[in-house]
Amino acid sequence: MDNNLDMLFDFFREIDKEKQIGRQSYTTPGIRKENDSEHAWHMAIMTILLAEYANEPIDVLKTVTMLLIHDLVEIDAGDTYAYDEEAKKTQRQREEKAADRIFGMLPFEKGKMLRELWEEFEACSTPEARFARTMDNIQPMMLNDATDGKAWREHGVRREQILKRNENTHKGSEELWQYVKKNFIEKNIDKGNIL
Repeated sequence: MDNNLDMLFDFFREIDKEKQIGRQSYTTPGIRKENDSEHAWHMAIMTILLAEYANEPIDVLKTVTMLLIHDLVEIDAGDTYAYDEEAKKTQRQREEKAADRIFGMLPFEKGKMLRELWEEFEACSTPEARFARTMDNIQPMMLNDATDGKAWREHGVRREQILKRNENTHKGSEELWQYVKKNFIEKNIDKGNIL
């Protein structure tokens, strides 16, 4: 029996838990909140179709892979809401510990590959990581806009918080950032959905 296959299928079963990790963004009908796996799937499709708007050429498969694995650590660490300053203080420590365990379940080379992609995303040091971060930031804003600012209103989110969180979003795509500012942020400020 191939021990690598046992390890891989143990990993596949483990990451199914990502479907149980709730987020704060509502799905477009505005009835329920999305989970981490839905978030990852959505960004992967967005990347395939929006890659031409990246500031720099990107390896689309690498970027999609990065997006599909970057929140796996939340199986252990939980989702840290973008505007929860208290939870952000321990986020990196919780996620590092989770990355050790989750990527450590894989055969060494595969675990090392995914861990390095996760670290690259976190460091935001490559064109792929910068574009992936842009997707990670604009996807929830798109959903907030589609639900008439529902999560923003529930949390009393302010314009300054959104701009601070997105201070680097333009580094992945200036054109997409300008689009999002005008069509998602400014519009929702005008409607009173963002304070």
